[in-house]
Amino acid sequence: MANRIVLNETSYHGSGAILEIPDEVKRRGFQKAFLASDPDLIKFNVTSKITKILEENGMDYEIYSDIKPNPTIENVQTGVEAFKASGADYMIAVGGGSSMDTAKAIGIIIANPEYEDVRSLEGVAPTKKPSVPIIAVPTTAGTAAEVTINYVITDVEKKRKFVCVDPHDIPIVAIVDPDMMSSMPKGLTAATGMDALTHAIEGYITKGANPITDMFNLKAVELIGKSLRGAVENTAEGREGMAMGQYITGMGFSNCGLGIVHSMAHALGAVYDTPHGVANAILLPTIMEFNAETTGEKYRDIARAMGVEGTESMTEEEYRKAAVDSVKKLSVDVGIPADLTQIVKEENVQFLAESAAADACAPGNPREASLEDIIQLYKSLM
Repeated sequence: MANRIVLNETSYHGSGAILEIPDEVKRRGFQKAFLASDPDLIKFNVTSKITKILEENGMDYEIYSDIKPNPTIENVQTGVEAFKASGADYMIAVGGGSSMDTAKAIGIIIANPEYEDVRSLEGVAPTKKPSVPIIAVPTTAGTAAEVTINYVITDVEKKRKFVCVDPHDIPIVAIVDPDMMSSMPKGLTAATGMDALTHAIEGYITKGANPITDMFNLKAVELIGKSLRGAVENTAEGREGMAMGQYITGMGFSNCGLGIVHSMAHALGAVYDTPHGVANAILLPTIMEFNAETTGEKYRDIARAMGVEGTESMTEEEYRKAAVDSVKKLSVDVGIPADLTQIVKEENVQFLAESAAADACAPGNPREASLEDIIQLYKSLM
């Protein structure tokens, strides 16, 4: 079977990368930006770093900010109407996964109006045309939505998140500037960083992994393992390492899929509005233990990439435990809760498990997980 690799067209990395936006806009002949960014980023003058550059270069734009942390069908529908009314011909998505996922869904529907029912985009929708062009400017080091073919939307009515996978949604330009991430508070830095680590580890062990995605994901584990603590303390080295690490795993997991950590986290986000990175971080060590028997020697690689010494002389049991323990230690060090006791209610476990089992990420898990398995995994963390 052939392995498909889809990567974005152009990326800029490093401090000051946002200054490349005007040249890209001019080179492509764009006229007006539809700038999607969430209210908090506007409030705390993060988005203004981009609008200032646009204004200094005489570039027209309109801001759209009806975006929630877990973006909803309504956010997308409202955005589609706002884009139509704006006269814009391209988008700039400034923010974390919420802004970029909203922009992706809007851009796909504008280009493919037969999919105006947002729910019709779930899974692998056979859209015919590329999204409205998107320049993606991440402000968090976690989702890597600037380089993936995925986006996630919340169906508030049905209390579920659904994953959309579409090569047509990938932004044409990614601007990965660690300076745009420097204003993130510690909690958000920790949560999004653990999301990135989950991408890297799940991507490395998923059924769809291949040598190319392994190259990306294992390097990302190394970068994130040595950078996240510094990023939480807002060091330049930590921010730079996380910006690169989350992007690299984005190139990996986008092309091989994920597993039930993400399936179960999506369910928590839909029902309790749990921050996605926090949910992933709590679930990851337990599900690593669940998956260990199906991963061959990959946990030895993960332990080594996480900085564990002496892995070559360890037994299978030892290096698997070392990999899990290193993830637990990082999670504790950056302040992630240890379990779900303050989040999950017993009466919701069945619904959560059913949602997770039906999630698009579940089939990629390296070990088959039954509904009962998922129920027990939730309960083990309560």
